Amino acid sequence: MSARRIGEAMREAAAALGAAGIENAGGDARILMAEALGVDRSRLLLMEGAPLPAAAARRFAAFIAERLRRRPVSQIIGWREFYGRRFRVTSDVLDPRPETETLIAAALEAPFSRVLDLGAGTGCILLTLLAERPQAKGIGVDISPAALEIAKSNHDALSIGSRAKFIQSDWYGDVEGRFDLIVANPPYIGAAEIPALAPEVREWEPRIALVPGRGEDALLAYRRIASGAREHLLPGGRLMVETGAGQAADVLQLFAQAGLVQGRIVEDLDGRGRVVSAVATPA
Repeated sequence: MSARRIGEAMREAAAALGAAGIENAGGDARILMAEALGVDRSRLLLMEGAPLPAAAARRFAAFIAERLRRRPVSQIIGWREFYGRRFRVTSDVLDPRPETETLIAAALEAPFSRVLDLGAGTGCILLTLLAERPQAKGIGVDISPAALEIAKSNHDALSIGSRAKFIQSDWYGDVEGRFDLIVANPPYIGAAEIPALAPEVREWEPRIALVPGRGEDALLAYRRIASGAREHLLPGGRLMVETGAGQAADVLQLFAQAGLVQGRIVEDLDGRGRVVSAVATPA
């Protein structure tokens, strides 16, 4: 019996994923097929009529089975593209999201030479900023040793050299020196919101990267970041954080209460307040 065609296998997989309630089922099937074949996704259109090799068919079937368990695509294939670069992803780190590119774009609007990334996770924020600004240096901190291992592996895969280092720290706890840019995408989901999250997030991403503390106060991480900002920012240095839905105005107020000035909210491509930034005045 002849092997199934690549296009046929993708359509069958997309139908199964869609029946399971998975959004973007067709797109997921294409990503997983490209990975199973070891080819760039752009080649799939020309390959749809070709037979699916047996080894690739087994890989593809295994990938689809994992996706049906609601495991995120990035964890299945082991990476996610962010700001044009590939970052390793596991269940120990938050999956880099396209919305976080709003933070990158806002940070790149002004010069910086020394960056601190609080809660670095994959390292995608710090490493992207340093890749875009080759003269800059930076430190990424995370409380999770497993996350730091992922960040270090992503560092090694990029041409950043000694300009970046990652250390274990509970926010500012073990951070020394001052910076002209502090960035963070901290946990901002309240514990009560967890049941409503998509299974891909609720069941597969690290809770420590989603929920601050015990989750009673969704703004807890922002309070800690704001309280230590002036001590760790150079005069004129910027603090920039990603925020959750409906949180931007409250975070902006926290920054003002901490003595930061020139506060502003940056909207993402959907017009939602995504990034809050403010500036340190001389101590």
